[in-house]
Amino acid sequence: MKLDIQHLPGQQRFEGRHPSGVCELDYVRQGQVLTFTHTGTPPALRGQGLAAQVVEAGLQWAREQGCKVVPACSYVALYLQRHPEWNDLQA
Repeated sequence: MKLDIQHLPGQQRFEGRHPSGVCELDYVRQGQVLTFTHTGTPPALRGQGLAAQVVEAGLQWAREQGCKVVPACSYVALYLQRHPEWNDLQA
């Protein structure tokens, strides 16, 4: 299932809406560095690749903005290990 992902810059968050809940990626921006601090997925939605969609949206936005990423969230760190195509974004 493809999520409808919204970027909420005022809240420093990406949200993926699903009828059963919201998947989120929180970040802190300091200049051109984004620290991804938290990824959350409701328990009933886990294991479906939805968190990955939200993380990809955050990474794509970081790339478009010319930002580097610090994976403070364990899920984001693991995602980056498994997807080396995003390695150029790591701070």
